[in-house]
Amino acid sequence: MSTQSKKFNIHEDWTVVILGFIIIGISLFIFLPEVPVFNWSNPADLQTKVFDLQNLEILFIQFIYFISIGTLGTFLIGRPVRYFLFTFPVVYILTLIALILAGNAAIKSINLEAVIFSLIIGLVIGNFFKLPEWFRSALSTEVFVKIGLVLLGTSVIFSDILKAGSLGLIQALVVVISVWYFAFWLCRKLKVDDELTMMISSAVSICGVSAAIATSGAIKGDSKKLSYVISIVLVTAIPMMIFMPIIARYFNFPEEVTGAWLGGSIDTSGAVVASGTLVGETALKISTIVKFSQNVLLGLAAFAISVYWTYSHNTTSEAVESKPTLKVIWERFPKFVIGFIAASLLFSFLITPETRDSVKDSLKNLQGIWFALAFTSIGLETNFKDLLSNNSRIPLYAFLIAQLFNVIVTLIIAFLLFG
Repeated sequence: MSTQSKKFNIHEDWTVVILGFIIIGISLFIFLPEVPVFNWSNPADLQTKVFDLQNLEILFIQFIYFISIGTLGTFLIGRPVRYFLFTFPVVYILTLIALILAGNAAIKSINLEAVIFSLIIGLVIGNFFKLPEWFRSALSTEVFVKIGLVLLGTSVIFSDILKAGSLGLIQALVVVISVWYFAFWLCRKLKVDDELTMMISSAVSICGVSAAIATSGAIKGDSKKLSYVISIVLVTAIPMMIFMPIIARYFNFPEEVTGAWLGGSIDTSGAVVASGTLVGETALKISTIVKFSQNVLLGLAAFAISVYWTYSHNTTSEAVESKPTLKVIWERFPKFVIGFIAASLLFSFLITPETRDSVKDSLKNLQGIWFALAFTSIGLETNFKDLLSNNSRIPLYAFLIAQLFNVIVTLIIAFLLFG
């Protein structure tokens, strides 16, 4: 990494807040990106609407817009910009294919969103073609998801956060504590090693990938074990995000309950957004707010885990010297939540309804494309083979059983609080 990159290295979460507000500022004061057309019913429609010269110009301008924002983010985080410039066009083209497939009238009639096609396309290419390691490492999945989540704040009225957030926080406390202890107890029973036990318990109970990363940092965990847990989280999130909305629709769950259920039990923010989108606008907002309520607990959980590990488990001189302080809470706190709330405050109280209406469609389109880019990237970086080795089946079973417990407990609490 160059000296210049190191000099301007900013934490990923702060970077996405900066990028999110640059996008909002551009939309409000400088340039409002047009919404491209993806809707079509037959091949003739595809030619005259989607592949129309004017629409292709909008898509090209949009590509320049996205690659510029992404390049700035890559530079601020301190990653190699040249790798991003090679990988992003590939991810963008694959995502456009997904958006065009999802724009078909027949596909829309069965309520399949673009993120599902993004994921499938990414998974097929990622698992059937050997991608270079630099390509996989240059994928910016978390950055794309978090920019989309900051932009989602522009469509959430602050009174909704206060109303659902308080209930979401109660749900998060009950779910996180009960599921974490159940997963911890189960892993101990199945003789899963201590590091994996801590990572699995946190990932399944709090917020998936972010919780696994924070826990690994708190206990100075093995990066291979962390990669394994993240693989499990990403792979199990796929069927959950597709089938949980179907189950909710089959049993006629209210949208608020469904949103709280999805937000409380699906482990990745992107998958929560995707599944919430499949159900409806209310479910999307409630699921996102509930997931954020769990994210808020991440800093406290990382602090508690680091205290436990340092004082009760790890007695090495290095661990004792790095005794956790209250600063750990702030370091582990997911900063993009601040961006989401700030965007919501801005659009709730400082932006006129007329201005809000004029930028709403454009911002929603940008938010949707960031999410679709994220899911193409998730597919490309997820390898099913990681879950098939014999020595990794017991932790996998522990995770799946704990996840089933999580799904049942969260549904009960969602009905009690949001029903």
